Amino acid sequence: MQIEFFHDVICSFCFPMSYRMRQLKEEMPEIEIIHRSYALVQEPTDFDTLFGSRENAKKEIMTHWKHANQNDDLHRFNIEGMKQQNFLFPTSMNGLTAVKAAEILKGSEGYWDLFDALQTALFMNNKNIEEIAIIEAEVIKLGFNLEEWRRLFADEKTAEKVQEDIELIKHYGIKGAPSLVINGKYELSGAQPLLAIKQAIQRIKEQDQVTLQPIIEETAGGSCRLEDGNYSCD
Repeated sequence: MQIEFFHDVICSFCFPMSYRMRQLKEEMPEIEIIHRSYALVQEPTDFDTLFGSRENAKKEIMTHWKHANQNDDLHRFNIEGMKQQNFLFPTSMNGLTAVKAAEILKGSEGYWDLFDALQTALFMNNKNIEEIAIIEAEVIKLGFNLEEWRRLFADEKTAEKVQEDIELIKHYGIKGAPSLVINGKYELSGAQPLLAIKQAIQRIKEQDQVTLQPIIEETAGGSCRLEDGNYSCD
């Protein structure tokens, strides 16, 4: 069984979902998990479109963090700490390119380790993960070859791989992050409880359908999405 895990480094609901997917991998090591980029905010100007201004974005996004913290099994979000930080809310692309470079360097586990490290830096330690210095600090902590990672991060082919994932989102018709696409046919949307994910996998094992379709209601788990020019999380 193959699961494509679509997520964004700045996506609050992706934080609890990644934790659950690691639990799933421990319990079902035979499942192949492929990490895919989902960019909620590609350009700084997107904040103007989505929130009126980048300055306004943080206030609204903090309400998303509150809901995501309730969803999180460990309730790890440092919301009050983030409110005290004076940097503008980060965009997606530096982080997504960074983890894609880690994947090229160290495979799927390299991607996942840096992805989780950047999410921890943002949601728990309240660091600006758009800044290259912050990203590189996490790369160093993980023991990656910094110079080789830098080369891959700057390589246009790495950015192209991120865009290839974004094109897959369109192909599958995915509306938000996090989302799972199982065996290229079944979509599971939102930060689902671990039990719901395992139940969905069992249902897939028991049936064979041809077209991509949700296998449980999208509202069962929180997600962040872009729709009709609006950014929303629930």
